[in-house]
Amino acid sequence: MNHKRVHSYTGWQIFGLTLLRVLIGWHFLYEGLIKIYTPEWSAGPYLSGALGPFAPLFKNIARNEVILSAVDFLNAWGLVLIGLSLFIGFLTKPAKLFGILLLLFYYLAYPPFSGLVVDTWVEGNYWIVNKNLIEMAALFVLYLFPTSQITGLARFFSGEKGSIPEG
Repeated sequence: MNHKRVHSYTGWQIFGLTLLRVLIGWHFLYEGLIKIYTPEWSAGPYLSGALGPFAPLFKNIARNEVILSAVDFLNAWGLVLIGLSLFIGFLTKPAKLFGILLLLFYYLAYPPFSGLVVDTWVEGNYWIVNKNLIEMAALFVLYLFPTSQITGLARFFSGEKGSIPEG
């Protein structure tokens, strides 16, 4: 079965997919830059308050200064690089996968499951579905319908212009 079919999409469909990619890219980039330019920022307090089945792992990371320092660096710069990639439309396939992975860690640190008491500030009051899960789903859709070859810097390095290759 050949999965390398090429589909044509309307201008509005391309605009919608590109807008979603750019907005998510901006979100990641902004979050990363805020962390980098806030000298006292650390994931320590966030990880210390983790809940759910993976809480012991996250709490152990927060207690180990060397590992926490590495996690802080990887988190902040990962957000920046993923965001920049999505924003400009270059190397977006790996960026989308790493973005999904990073969001999965955030989701697992504070899973929105019934019966878990949150001791730290988290955005909203959810059950199973939260913004991290929604953004993961959006990145998955973008992974399936790439637009970088049309509306990103990748178009200058791609032989296929004018249509979106199917994943």
